[in-house]
Amino acid sequence: MKSIVIDPITRLEGHGKIHLFVNDDGSLANCYFQVPELRGFEQFCVGRPVEELAQITPRICGVCPDAHHMASAKAIDAVFGATLPSAAFKLRNLVYNAFYAGDHTTHFYALGGPDFVCGPDAPPAERNILGVIAKVGIDAGKKVIAQRARGQRIIEIIGGKKVHPVTALPGGMSKRVSKEEQAELIKIGEEMVEFSKFTIQIVNDVVLANTAYVDLILSDTYAHKTYNMGLVDANNKVNFYDGKVRVVGPDGKEHCKYEPKNYLEYVAEHVEPYSYLKYPFLKKIGWKGFVDGVDSGVYKASPLSRLNASDGMVTPLAQAEYERFYETLTKDKSGKTPVNATLATHWARVVELVFACEATLALAKDDEITSDKIFSPPQGIVGEGVGIVEAPRGTLTHHYKTDKSGIVTEANLIVGTTNNNAPITMSIKRAAEGLVKKGTQITDGILNRIEMAFRAYDPCFGCATHTLPGEMPMELVIHDAESGEIVQTARRNC
Repeated sequence: MKSIVIDPITRLEGHGKIHLFVNDDGSLANCYFQVPELRGFEQFCVGRPVEELAQITPRICGVCPDAHHMASAKAIDAVFGATLPSAAFKLRNLVYNAFYAGDHTTHFYALGGPDFVCGPDAPPAERNILGVIAKVGIDAGKKVIAQRARGQRIIEIIGGKKVHPVTALPGGMSKRVSKEEQAELIKIGEEMVEFSKFTIQIVNDVVLANTAYVDLILSDTYAHKTYNMGLVDANNKVNFYDGKVRVVGPDGKEHCKYEPKNYLEYVAEHVEPYSYLKYPFLKKIGWKGFVDGVDSGVYKASPLSRLNASDGMVTPLAQAEYERFYETLTKDKSGKTPVNATLATHWARVVELVFACEATLALAKDDEITSDKIFSPPQGIVGEGVGIVEAPRGTLTHHYKTDKSGIVTEANLIVGTTNNNAPITMSIKRAAEGLVKKGTQITDGILNRIEMAFRAYDPCFGCATHTLPGEMPMELVIHDAESGEIVQTARRNC
């Protein structure tokens, strides 16, 4: 038996590795997905005034600080029993949809896109954003960069900073929008919608027009029938900022729908000794291991799961794309039949991108965002609060407990990638089983196709890592600089 280690895995946020064990005949014996980094932000929060956490927790990650800012702000609102003025609610929604529009652009074009635009078997030096630009043209590259800049500009106007926003307060927002800023926001929103139409055309021309890619997306190598989680509004339509968490099964039937404050009744976390990521599962079903089906407690929380857990989109262009997505992949445009193809997550991400752009424009045109009534001072303290938003990578939960003075005594964070840890592990193994077979020569292209299984989830391991108290295993591997062979290995298991 021999081992093959993909370390580091590429085009993600954070660090991780895949360890393949291959039998002498070339067939796969086993496969492990491991996250070796640890951040431990939950402990950083303890002892702090709770109102500081909306500024502290965004520092977890430079990729999705806005998600942590909003989830934290909602949890703090709950700690103080605060109710937002309507204008503040709309401002938070506006900045959050703009963040989504930029973040999904980054993953589709720079992280996930190279596998389809350049090809899964293209040389590693070409499978990147520069390779994408070389394929689609410099003008397309400029459009992508401009879209990223638009999102950052809206975050700067409303959030106070381009990265790590600071303006959400317990009970509202600290910064209003002027009429001049509103005019700029509307212009940006219009440009975003046009960019979303351009991205739809890229999906059509590059992915859907290539039958080999469609076959790859629909292949059993990249398919899993798990439960699907997502935040929905009162009509079960996709909502990134507010609503209830809905979970539907691989059969399309609703398993549960709950208020954020009740999440512990429905979600629990499993631990494996070889990873710093925990494995959330559906509590009422239980942890049955890394298996599919309605009898397994494994669920995913991703752009694909959000679409599967919903009954559609609120905005017209996104709804049309939602219907086309399901009609193409399931022959049922209603969305009642879940899509279980992992690689279809990239297309689902584009449907959400379209929605985020349309929602940004609609909210920018709402004159109430220029109101002075954006803050309602809290009158007391409840002492415990839960805030949930949909981060681009999945459902994000912030749960704080405080003493009577508002000092944090306990914090629990379940981030998007943590929710997806079990399905990512399963997807990687399924891909490896389908690609590493007896007599197969393992090429760089095959290893990249295995990586594609986790890349669809757009994982962010920087904010997802945890450990149990007192357990911090560490492995140090020293390689020879010339040959690359392992010279020495040291382990700490305490």
